[in-house]
Amino acid sequence: MKLTIDNLDGRGPQDYTAFIDSERAPCLVRRLNKPAEFQVSLLAIGPDFVVPVHGARVMVGRANGQDVFTGYVTTVPSYVFLGYGQENPTYRYDLVASSDEVVLDRKAIRRRFPFVGRSAGNALRQLTQDAMPGIFDTSRVQDMDTLPFYACDPQKTWTQHAAEIALCARASYRAMNGQLVFEPVGTTAYALDEANETFSPDGLKLVSADKLVNDLTVIGLMEPQAHVKDYFVGDGYSLKFYLSQAPFMGSNKVLLDEEYAILDPTHWTAIDPKSAISVSGGKLVVAGGTGNDGETSLVFSDEVELGGTIVLQHGDATFDSASSGVIGGLYAGPVTIGSCLAGFNVTPASGQSQIQAILSGNLTGPVMNTQAGHRYVFTTRVLSTEVYRQQQVYHSSTHPAGSERGGALVAADVRVVLEVHEIDPANPATMVAASTVLYDGIAANAPGLCMYALINARDLHCQVTFTRITRAANAEVRSALPGSNFRTRLTGSLAEGAECKISTEPSLTFYPQTLPAPNELINVHYRGTGRALARVTNVASISATASAGDDGVRATVKNVKSPSPRRASDCEQAALAILDDANVCALAGTYETWSDFLPAGAADIYPGDALDLNVPSQNAEFRGIVRQVDVQFEDLDGEHSRYKIAFASDAAEPLAMELSAGLVSVALDLMAVPEESIGAEFLPDLTGAEITQTNSTSVTIDAGIDPASGYGIEVRWSDTGFGPANDRNLVGRFTTRSFTVPRLARTQDYFLRQFDNSSPAKYSRYSVALHLDYPLS
Repeated sequence: MKLTIDNLDGRGPQDYTAFIDSERAPCLVRRLNKPAEFQVSLLAIGPDFVVPVHGARVMVGRANGQDVFTGYVTTVPSYVFLGYGQENPTYRYDLVASSDEVVLDRKAIRRRFPFVGRSAGNALRQLTQDAMPGIFDTSRVQDMDTLPFYACDPQKTWTQHAAEIALCARASYRAMNGQLVFEPVGTTAYALDEANETFSPDGLKLVSADKLVNDLTVIGLMEPQAHVKDYFVGDGYSLKFYLSQAPFMGSNKVLLDEEYAILDPTHWTAIDPKSAISVSGGKLVVAGGTGNDGETSLVFSDEVELGGTIVLQHGDATFDSASSGVIGGLYAGPVTIGSCLAGFNVTPASGQSQIQAILSGNLTGPVMNTQAGHRYVFTTRVLSTEVYRQQQVYHSSTHPAGSERGGALVAADVRVVLEVHEIDPANPATMVAASTVLYDGIAANAPGLCMYALINARDLHCQVTFTRITRAANAEVRSALPGSNFRTRLTGSLAEGAECKISTEPSLTFYPQTLPAPNELINVHYRGTGRALARVTNVASISATASAGDDGVRATVKNVKSPSPRRASDCEQAALAILDDANVCALAGTYETWSDFLPAGAADIYPGDALDLNVPSQNAEFRGIVRQVDVQFEDLDGEHSRYKIAFASDAAEPLAMELSAGLVSVALDLMAVPEESIGAEFLPDLTGAEITQTNSTSVTIDAGIDPASGYGIEVRWSDTGFGPANDRNLVGRFTTRSFTVPRLARTQDYFLRQFDNSSPAKYSRYSVALHLDYPLS
């Protein structure tokens, strides 16, 4: 072993091998998805000895040039007085060094837009590049599976984020000599076979545990549940209307708030062959372009998920002269008008400019003419019928990286509202005037992710002061005056040109300037909230385990902390992944041997490597994943080291999920679903159901679909008890699309689910909740 230390004093790396205390063997500890730690004791002998400093660079290698450890001294070396030598007192210095990635932990993780639809490797590369651009070699960082969503917490270190990303991908990372390695666990595998002459039988210790589970309840996060539609009517003086349920994600969350002190490269990529885009005086300045679509653009670094309610404010813009281009475009492909799902097209008009909406590559709606000196705030609102557009991803030993469970895309229609708030600096009243809506309509089967380009300049001449992306209250407010069509009411702050706001009371409050008129119909659509839960059973295991007096059920409740299930369908996929490894014996153990007798082909062993055990004498034939490696350098001259390798199967220690005991109180009376029925146990929700007519004694409902033969619509007074065996709160069962139900009070609730003719009958997973609050007369 050769120990080299660079004290960063200008002398370069110095050989400290001769100073190692031979009575205290150096030790290297490698742990899965954590920094490696090297401990060594040095004797201060001779005038050439320099006490290593905090932050010194430490390198440990073998005579053949193989690196064993590289890192940095992370604490001030401690010392012990050993007595007097021939000339001077003698000291022993104890050093602790951590592997290379600790330098990344010294950098603050910036608050950034969540990673959406990025591969695990791509996310890790981005975090590394953001922290220390160009310092680490990331060529061995594999992409692996897509992360539907990953939010970076600035309070966590780089290594904590790396560990979480590795957990989500069932991967391992390590850093050595400035290179970052990120790969699926088990990429490198070694055979540990007792028939091999180098096998050390006394070095193998195995532990087994009975962790059989065949009836599993998984608890996730709070999720969007009932499709709620509240119906109100204006009386000419009421500003506030109380919602029937608390909307899911009822509070605003700012995802990006950009004010242009600089053009932040972690947020934006400029494609700018003519140098038309710059920052000056706290504003983004665009002065020209190439004249062609898509050749000059400012593109956001992350895709935007079109789920729930997203509000994109593209800035307070002023036009310096006649302009041509697209501002605030969402693109389903390349940044060109042809792939623009929604945006604001700007074209020259009589020395000024005109603004018109773009939808799916086509110009549509009214044209707004700009005026010199006026400011224009561009806003895009996207209101999706689904909050999440991709299922969470889960792994197990039988579904490793590349063959994950879940991850399916979620189809959804989205309502797109494009609005412009025109401000005349000479007229303060325009600051709180309502915005002009250029488009308000539905984009059917919209993509789940879009590229966002703030600027697509053919020949733009404008200045932009800010850009903001907000995840708003997940509610759509629409109203209609008597005899008129419904229009979307803009939610948000009054200063942003909005007309109303959603609060956590929960309530809908209009601003005085936009007071609903007498008999104005008001509809509020949103998703209710509840705990994501799923209960999954392995019927074959239950049957095989059953015996006299034992029904074979082995049940447990687990809370999946990471990757967090965001919906009940995610809970099902997490349960399937857990059950993959819950029907085999859970084995773990350690193996101790000298470096000369490591498994065939192993020059070294790292956490994340696989050990394929074939030890019939101990009834052990399974694959274990290395979790920790302790290396004792006991023979420095001969380079003989003693290894202690800790390993475990996924059944013993899950590699791709962080679990904790679940709260049983929230999981009672949950319907059990056999593994083989997952994905086919529910009918589609009746998202198109609406109240179409009402009077003082009855309500007419359109279910939104024509029930198939043998199918029907079940209506209840409350969101409980669905099924043919319970008539306690039943309003009725109907086999037609439109039907009439009783009305008993001014305020009335109806809950609808679809059912089929199977036995037992299948139902929709979530109800449609129709809440009526109309006067009786």
